[in-house]
Amino acid sequence: MKNNLLTKFYIGMLAGIVVTTAYPIYMGISLLVHMLRDGAIPIEAYPKYVIPYTPIALALIVGALLVPLFQKLTEKKALLPGAAVSVAVFFLTERFMETRILVQTQELVPLESWQMSLCYVPPEMYETRTWEAVDVLLGGYSPAFKLHFYLISVIIILSLLNCIYGYAKMIRTGDKSRKKALIIQTVTSLSFLGMCIWACFTAFYRTGEIMVSAVSAVLMTVFFVLLGVTTGVFLASFTLKKRRFLSVTLPAILAAATTLAMYIGEMILLSGNLYRFGSGVFFNGMGKLVLAPVDLYVIIASGGITLLIASALKRNPQRAHKS
Repeated sequence: MKNNLLTKFYIGMLAGIVVTTAYPIYMGISLLVHMLRDGAIPIEAYPKYVIPYTPIALALIVGALLVPLFQKLTEKKALLPGAAVSVAVFFLTERFMETRILVQTQELVPLESWQMSLCYVPPEMYETRTWEAVDVLLGGYSPAFKLHFYLISVIIILSLLNCIYGYAKMIRTGDKSRKKALIIQTVTSLSFLGMCIWACFTAFYRTGEIMVSAVSAVLMTVFFVLLGVTTGVFLASFTLKKRRFLSVTLPAILAAATTLAMYIGEMILLSGNLYRFGSGVFFNGMGKLVLAPVDLYVIIASGGITLLIASALKRNPQRAHKS
């Protein structure tokens, strides 16, 4: 009975991943067709955010396919080799696409340089945008901007694999001690992935100006907080039975640190600046510190929400159940 349930889970999980990653895979295929046929991909045919989502899709598919193998080889820690292989697949694919794929703008540029501009302004506005002194200078490309680019990708991969491997282990062993944590991880992971997809197609309605609209500010805030909470819940799902510092405080610290790292990545991308959500003391940088009070509140909110979630999981652990 248990084996049948596990088989159904594997089939359903793989089918779900194939369906949800169909478009990123299609984007990658479309890009390769253009490269093989034309030697470069024109702006008008560029599939939005083919990186990092095609490499992420491939990493998740490989990780999911290896679930049965790694659970047989090392049942207790199957996620560790699965995550290592998936992250390696992501970086190898990502690096290949960044350096080998060319985009035809006014000149041929590597995909990684073109992607840098898309983090700043949607592709359809690239030609008509009026660039200011604080804007990104594409000629001054720095790979350091990809700090947050890779951070987001790895968190998506690890959090989703945590759900996949966690549910598979729960079915295989009957141990439901992580059930509530995995449910919350599923919600945060899918919500964050949804925000990422939203950002892909809208860039959260930014126009390329440092001062953003209220709608853009709210969406960016939710995005930053969700990033931190997803990371914090990931750690909390493994430390439920540990002492409070490891199971509650440390996940909250990790969540806040992850959100701070995202801010640092944005700061690098914007040449030492940050997007501003408004004017006035609450929204302006504090002296030489680029972060504004509102940014500190976002970082604290990320850690605080994670603290509440981890505390709830600690107070109401799911009892282990063997069947």
